[in-house]
Amino acid sequence: MKLLMGFFLVFSMYTVPLLWLTDFDQASAEATKSNKMILLNFSGSDWCGPCIRMEKEIFESAVFGDYAQKNLVLLRADFPRMKKNQLSEAQVKKNEALANKYDSQGKFPYTVLMNAKGEVVKEWEGFPQVTPAVFVAEINKASSVR
Repeated sequence: MKLLMGFFLVFSMYTVPLLWLTDFDQASAEATKSNKMILLNFSGSDWCGPCIRMEKEIFESAVFGDYAQKNLVLLRADFPRMKKNQLSEAQVKKNEALANKYDSQGKFPYTVLMNAKGEVVKEWEGFPQVTPAVFVAEINKASSVR
């Protein structure tokens, strides 16, 4: 019985890695097709401490993962600084276009919940000082009033 409980505990903490898209048109098409909201996250994945923390504590949590797989299309605009993490020129242009439209002040992390048309429903500036469950509840509440 203890072995079974241990297995369940380990299994419940593990989530399938989430698919983060990097192209708005693809995210919009998927959101339209599946009737989901888009969650856009602006990140400095290799230099921004709060971005790294948000990835580990919120986005990699089982609570967020379970909710996101069923309810969201995830879109990431990453702005890494390390040479080894540099993006293609085409991806940099896509990320800059997203930043010009949704994050013109260059805030990191910055997360935007929007509908499939790109209309903003809710925004989070910086690391949300809440648990993954509360963050998911905020997304769910904002999604329901779209």
